[in-house]
Amino acid sequence: MSKRGYAASKKLLTGLIGAPIAHSASPAMHERAAEALGLRGHYQLIEVAGADAAGLRMMLEGVRRLGFAGVNVTYPYKEAVVPLLDELAPAAATMAAVNTVVVRDGRLIGHNTDTTGFARAVAPLLASSGNAVAVIGTGGVGKAIAFALASLKVTDLRIFDSEPARAEKLAALLAMHGGARVVTSVEDALRGATGLVNGTPVGMLPNRDIPVPASLLRENLWVADAVYSPLITPLLAAAQAKGARIMTGRELAIYQAADAFELFTGLAPSTEIMGQAFDEVMAARSSAYHAA
Repeated sequence: MSKRGYAASKKLLTGLIGAPIAHSASPAMHERAAEALGLRGHYQLIEVAGADAAGLRMMLEGVRRLGFAGVNVTYPYKEAVVPLLDELAPAAATMAAVNTVVVRDGRLIGHNTDTTGFARAVAPLLASSGNAVAVIGTGGVGKAIAFALASLKVTDLRIFDSEPARAEKLAALLAMHGGARVVTSVEDALRGATGLVNGTPVGMLPNRDIPVPASLLRENLWVADAVYSPLITPLLAAAQAKGARIMTGRELAIYQAADAFELFTGLAPSTEIMGQAFDEVMAARSSAYHAA
């Protein structure tokens, strides 16, 4: 829908498909951004665990028919939705992962704003460090992170996955975009690295595991985590204890949401307003956790 169409209707229906997603700050960010632009926005959480292709197709058909401007897609469906869409933006097609589905003239079009969002978030860290970065996890968000780093001209990109075949597949996709080196252990990934990114859900509540042994973390390393629930994950807490610079999942969450909102509406939202909404959600969650 055009900018004029949204201004006339004043209604915006969007949402999120994934599981688990009860913790998501996306409803607050999108609804607050819509309100600031004079729209009446509703962001619906569509939490279905264990959906197969038929189940996903049914959900997407509902999105197509029920007046949605689009939906975001998160773990574990970022790759599974790809063959179910009518069209893919070039970047999403290249990496075969989608986190944003836009409904346009009855067609479902897949995009990836994890890539653009992470590139915006991590650029300051890369500007002040070396060019050797390790990415742990090559699923939907790990793919997007790797492509973002490649777009920022990281020349020594190391990727590790507990399923080596997935890492090899991603390396093949990256071959035309600067390339990446598949490593067989997190030790190899971090040897000589200046940056580390966790692209797995390890550490996302209620999980309290760490994807990299704390003994491998060090002061001359920046560490980023795509997880934002909790904001300081076990990985980031261990990195802080070693004196490493850290980047929480906050910036990725905000920037990918802003880019998705603009795709849904044609309107550029305020990242400051989205950030305020995100911070309020996290503060409320922290208060509830400590009160329990």
